[in-house]
Amino acid sequence: MTAQRETPETGTLRLYDTATRTTRPFEPLREGHASIYLCGATPQSQPHIGHVRSGVAFDILRRWLLAQGLDVAFVRNVTDIDDKILNKAAEHGRPWWEWVSTYEREFTRAYDTLGVLPPSVEPRATGHVTQMVDYMRRLIDNGFAYAAEGSVYFDVAAWSAAEGSDYGSLSGNRVEEMEQGEPDSRGKRGPHDFALWKAAKPGEPSWPTPWGPGRPGWHLECSAMSTWYLGSEFDIHCGGLDLQFPHHENEQAQSHAVGDGFARYWLHNHWVTMSGEKMSKSLGNVLSVPHILTLVRPVELRYYLGSAHYRSVLEYSEAALTEAAAGYRRIEDFLHRAVEAAGEIEPGEWTPAFAEAMNDDLAVPRALAEIHRAVRAGNTALAAGSVEEAAAVAAQVRAMTAVLGVDPLSEKWLDAGGSTDDAAHVALDTLVRAELDRRAQARAEKDFATADAVRDRLAAAGVTVTDTADGPQWSLA
Repeated sequence: MTAQRETPETGTLRLYDTATRTTRPFEPLREGHASIYLCGATPQSQPHIGHVRSGVAFDILRRWLLAQGLDVAFVRNVTDIDDKILNKAAEHGRPWWEWVSTYEREFTRAYDTLGVLPPSVEPRATGHVTQMVDYMRRLIDNGFAYAAEGSVYFDVAAWSAAEGSDYGSLSGNRVEEMEQGEPDSRGKRGPHDFALWKAAKPGEPSWPTPWGPGRPGWHLECSAMSTWYLGSEFDIHCGGLDLQFPHHENEQAQSHAVGDGFARYWLHNHWVTMSGEKMSKSLGNVLSVPHILTLVRPVELRYYLGSAHYRSVLEYSEAALTEAAAGYRRIEDFLHRAVEAAGEIEPGEWTPAFAEAMNDDLAVPRALAEIHRAVRAGNTALAAGSVEEAAAVAAQVRAMTAVLGVDPLSEKWLDAGGSTDDAAHVALDTLVRAELDRRAQARAEKDFATADAVRDRLAAAGVTVTDTADGPQWSLA
């Protein structure tokens, strides 16, 4: 069956919208264009795999939209000033700007290493104070914010009582049960109000405003930056599930209160956990990206982080990571063998089953199942000597893995190895695969003596062969 490329006209992408708690057809605000805002890093320390999961998850969303021919504006911010950054820098006796810049580079390196496409723009909070001042003026004029002792607060009670208010709808929380986590806020009228602007404190950086010097509140910065770059209304707002409240709830409240349509869809990725607990520094179970990359290659880590549905918990274990890496290598091995047999293979068209999975709220596990089905078919074709059929399947596999950002033959990953160990492994794999092909041919011809001799020869060389549903796999004993 010939694969057909899905387009916005022939295939409908459906996304789970947190705000409505329904899976809705994605209908861009502007035809042929998609606008996305992702809450990015607060660079205070080394990025761990829990941090970069959202980067990988929504990079897949972006790639799928691009593959369907949409022009995608993708904004990923950097929160480069907050309490955690200031506290960390002070603990280590470093200037706050040096501290945040150091770890911002680490986050950028992690994203790049994992093949996450660079954003269209990466705004920083400290570079958008002018936009924040304008936002606060509009909120005060509308009666939904007030200044007190040099700070500016959002008036939750006033907005909750206003016609059209939807405060609490995104997180499902009731106002009286909400805790903003701002214990030192001075001059608040109500306990539920949150800071749009924090009055200057001795020794802290500050910027001038009509209400006094200070620094941005966490929630205000994202409303100001997202609407500055994407407009008062845009398509998709993404982020981790832990941001749903208070951050995203407060973003939506202040944006709607100012009169902006803001995000039309809200997408949240779930956590990476260990032993059932959310990965966080406070739990002491942080696994940094550099550490994990001593265990697997970058493309294998990306494959692992993207393998679960973005709305599902990803429970980390070294065994699960190793299993994912092995799954990726089966795809990689097939493509290298197909190239060896047929020559250069360009990406082709993805299969209808793959498109159906991706259009169903980015069902990557089903998409990967379709990729592995194709790999098995391709291995069968290679074993039977059907080079043309194997090459056609390989072209499909390249197209599908490219959408997930893990095409083994892409320039990013084909040239990513470079080490002596990797080069030796590739050379050994070529030799072992030739032997396995000879064994497969012998078994097909019922020449079991020759097949057993091949296996014994490999075993004597320290190569263990395991027959699997995806074809024979080898490892060093």
